[in-house]
Amino acid sequence: MNLPNKITMGRIILSILLLIMLIFPFNLVGIEFPSYQVFGKITINLEYIIAGVIFLIASLSDFIDGNLARKYHLVTDFGKVMDAIADKVLVNGVLIVLAYNGFINVAIPVIIITRDIFVDSIKMVAGNKGKAVGASILGKVKTICMMSGLTLVFFYNLPFELININVASGLLYLATILSVISGIQYYQVNREYFKEK
Repeated sequence: MNLPNKITMGRIILSILLLIMLIFPFNLVGIEFPSYQVFGKITINLEYIIAGVIFLIASLSDFIDGNLARKYHLVTDFGKVMDAIADKVLVNGVLIVLAYNGFINVAIPVIIITRDIFVDSIKMVAGNKGKAVGASILGKVKTICMMSGLTLVFFYNLPFELININVASGLLYLATILSVISGIQYYQVNREYFKEK
């Protein structure tokens, strides 16, 4: 297993640990994460700060393994599959948990995950007909907005919360809109593969 693939597997492990941390009922086993008052008006919980650090490391590892694989020609079919799985476990899992816990609007994971299923289906159909479907520019911008927004959610929208601007939600809503637009774009580019012959 080459280095980029090892990093990808590490991201999957981190993603699973992150989700366990977010959904495990620590209070039932006598563990309480402390809360702190910062800047006189914002209450933060250590559990979400730790989770945010894990999420940030996992997100950066996605950027690192992709760059290493392309730069040193270490792209493999195994890496492509596991990278996609790692992304889905990390992002979709976090979206669901944060929506369930009331940190983000539930419409965001519903739209994002539905779009992902739609785009993955397009990629599968195009792939079966011999065409590889790469990520679009809009899709990449969507991912940047999504990861930045989720990171800010974990860190309580700081420092923007100090000036009462909800940048975290803004980025997530923008990512949701871009996901819909890029999904339509994927279909437009590949609609020929859906025509009956």
